[in-house]
Amino acid sequence: MKALFDQVSNECSINVTKMYSTSFSSAVKMLAPSIRQDIYNIYGFVRFADEIVDSFHDYDKEFLFDRFQKDLNFALEQKISLNPILNAFQYTVNKYKIPKSLITAFMKSMKMDLYKSEYHTTDEYNEYIYGSADVVGLMCLQVFVKGDTKKYNELKDSAMRLGSAFQKVNFLRDLKADFEELNRTYFPNTDLSQLDEKSKQEIIKDIESDFEAAFVGIKNLPIEARFGVYTAYRYYKKLLIKLKKTPSTEIKNTRIRVSDYQKASLFAQCYFNFKLNIL
Repeated sequence: MKALFDQVSNECSINVTKMYSTSFSSAVKMLAPSIRQDIYNIYGFVRFADEIVDSFHDYDKEFLFDRFQKDLNFALEQKISLNPILNAFQYTVNKYKIPKSLITAFMKSMKMDLYKSEYHTTDEYNEYIYGSADVVGLMCLQVFVKGDTKKYNELKDSAMRLGSAFQKVNFLRDLKADFEELNRTYFPNTDLSQLDEKSKQEIIKDIESDFEAAFVGIKNLPIEARFGVYTAYRYYKKLLIKLKKTPSTEIKNTRIRVSDYQKASLFAQCYFNFKLNIL
């Protein structure tokens, strides 16, 4: 029975999300049940692609990535895959007619991580951000608006800015691991080995601008998605506030986190604001 296999595939995507990101998993639970599984399916796909280029150091990453790309193409064309994560993802892509161009751009940025370690220009940086983050926001938006082209176009820019903000916060938070373990430098014109307060504050100012633009779109999301996206937004804003208060020398040597207590308090406040319609 294909239905049973599809159920297993969906459960795999849920488990991947829970295991890799408890915070994102909590935010997804705040989406309406009608769209929740599809966001799990998108996350499972992007997480697996990212893991290949970031974690599988003892294996031929390029070979694995190319194999994943071929399996992805097969899944999208045939609407089935023996890889449960890809099987779940192709279902969501076909259900909501997610543009293949978004998937292509995502895979291009992921592949860049196999051979590119520095981004010297703003154009290079923006291209990577678009493929690694903005398009993921657009995939989710296609689910949120349930294929409504007019609504999608209205919210497209805000969704991209939110994706950018999330990714840049991750870059700043994961500075130590990216620089020391993966030998990557994403921020252009910034010497991460000598990151100072001025450079850090310029990065944060850019992220704050993204968050400001993104919030306009969040307030206009369909009700099914608004609470979950708002919660993720508030969580990442909390991370940014902590990063802003952390000296640049400390950011280079540790990974900033939001405690479980702070997360619980944040989620409760988000729920209160949402119920009172005071986003």
